Amino acid sequence: MPESFGDRLDAVLADRGQLCLGIDPHAFLLREWELPDTPGGVRDFSLRAVEAASGAVGIVKPQVAFFERHGSAGYAVLEEVLLAARSADLLVIADAKRGDVGSTVAAYGASWLTPGSTLEADAMTVSAYQGVGSLAEVVGLASSHGKGLFILAATSNPEAVETQTALRDRGEFAGWTVAASIVSEVNQLNSEAIRLGSVGVVIGATVDAVDYGITDDRLLRTPILAPGFGEQGATLSDLPELYGAVTPNVIANVGRGVLRAGAAGMRGELLRQAEELREALAR
Repeated sequence: MPESFGDRLDAVLADRGQLCLGIDPHAFLLREWELPDTPGGVRDFSLRAVEAASGAVGIVKPQVAFFERHGSAGYAVLEEVLLAARSADLLVIADAKRGDVGSTVAAYGASWLTPGSTLEADAMTVSAYQGVGSLAEVVGLASSHGKGLFILAATSNPEAVETQTALRDRGEFAGWTVAASIVSEVNQLNSEAIRLGSVGVVIGATVDAVDYGITDDRLLRTPILAPGFGEQGATLSDLPELYGAVTPNVIANVGRGVLRAGAAGMRGELLRQAEELREALAR
């Protein structure tokens, strides 16, 4: 069996810190960089982001949608970016947010998690709208290849609050919020892990986990992908307060606040934010 994603992630967090650079080639950022909104512009932008991240952080998270909007040419660029990032010894989370049932979700997983695939990443984001059990095939696929998953639980966008805090009215998790039940089911998947399991959850830095019924005891072995830092409102210096006992499990994603610095300033800004986070964690 290959080394588990959880073990690889734990090593990266310990050795290179908990900051993750989101590679998000928004059209407005391409304009700010004076690049064309074309596959070529996306390629230049993204490869420069990989170059800036290499040696500064240990994890990158390309947002698939910003490549996909350019069709097949965009996917060709994404394949190149994924390969460049993994070749630079960066752990790569494909932010694809796929979700379905049975053979369909297994096919999504095969695209992103199969060694040798042109879209190979180390982990991918997935949606459990049809239930965590609907992801069983892709969970098994990820485990067999030493890959990881991050399941949406309590996301940082305000439109999700009503659904994610809704109470379930039947089954094992009756009376629990949707978000808390997802976290608990993931906790069960990670029960045999010594430190970190290979199935994580997304819990935004701008949400109060208590309001979602999420407690630390169900996250002790679970990786947490945390969007919301920077322009969305959360600050890296507050990360220990936001995540409490499970702070060591958190991957703090930053994006626009770094990318706005441009090709020349991006690495310096990324190093500055990495140092801000290290100081916060050392307090």
